[in-house]
Amino acid sequence: MTTNTQSAHIIDGVALSQKLRADVTTRVQALKARGITPGLAVILVGDNPASQVYVRNKVKGCEDCGFYSVMEKYDASMTEAELLARIAALNADPAIHGILVQLPVPKHIDATKVIEAISPLKDVDGFHVASAGALMTGMPGFWPCTPYGCMKMLESINYDLRGKHAVVIGRSNIVGKPMALMLLQKNATVTICHSATPDLKTFTLMADVIVAAVGKRNVLTLDMVKPGAVVLDVGMNRTPEGKLCGDVDFAGVRQVASAISPVPGGVGPMTITMLLVNTLEAAERAAN
Repeated sequence: MTTNTQSAHIIDGVALSQKLRADVTTRVQALKARGITPGLAVILVGDNPASQVYVRNKVKGCEDCGFYSVMEKYDASMTEAELLARIAALNADPAIHGILVQLPVPKHIDATKVIEAISPLKDVDGFHVASAGALMTGMPGFWPCTPYGCMKMLESINYDLRGKHAVVIGRSNIVGKPMALMLLQKNATVTICHSATPDLKTFTLMADVIVAAVGKRNVLTLDMVKPGAVVLDVGMNRTPEGKLCGDVDFAGVRQVASAISPVPGGVGPMTITMLLVNTLEAAERAAN
């Protein structure tokens, strides 16, 4: 296999996020001039340490862009009925344009019920069945933040997806499936691979674009990528030394790819930025 003499262009999610957030801030100011402040309510049930970090980052992102944000933290003993009642109250609150319940929720609460309780007009995570249906049929709705961030990253390098072969590794409702639909909307030919796919390498070697989203370290290595492919790494894993890493063998793959997103500093910052974009759009729709 030939390798690039130059290593891949690194798609910097931090820099792109800052650029997009500057645009969000400008649009927030325009709404505020009309007397409307975009509002996001974030609910955290229980004390999962990773969830606490995500929630803090989401609330901070809101504050930095001039949003109104409400952070509600509840004990793990909160009942499903109490949580659903809280969501109903936020659905009815005109100051709140986006509602996000941080997953996972404690075992005794049905996550599907929680997601479906959020009004589709305030579903800024893009997880509601109505949002999924809108994405599938090409109707306006909220796109899930992580794959939406991936699309913005491809846009940032002026990548034309028309006629390209995209391989998505992973089939979750949060990343894999919506990612495939977004790529399809841009006229890519899309293959979804997953744990039951025999010989993953056969598919990835045919790909112009690869999105790795399984949460498994080194699922994509140098020998699995054709020269010039674009690789987006959605994974969040730890090395045995405890260092944050993605699903892609970054050091190897960057030798053949034309562009690659790093972990950390790639898709992660984009996810929160797209949450802000969705919340802003919810406020703009409510205003109009």
